[in-house]
Amino acid sequence: MKGQKGYVLVLKTLSRDSVIERVWHTVTAQIGRWRKLHQQRIQLASLSDDALKDIGLSRADVYEEIERPFWDDPMKH
Repeated sequence: MKGQKGYVLVLKTLSRDSVIERVWHTVTAQIGRWRKLHQQRIQLASLSDDALKDIGLSRADVYEEIERPFWDDPMKH
């Protein structure tokens, strides 16, 4: 604008509550991801050998996957 002398910078300080909310959101999202991984591994284990063959996996691949700990995320989410 004409005659404007400068800019106003507005900073929002992080309140303690917003930090706690962000941490809580991160923790619950991670737990949700672990739960989803667990469910997917159970579904994978329930597939027939023919279905596994269709997607290019062997029963040994499935055993290897379901033996992974729940926190071992191949996608690193």
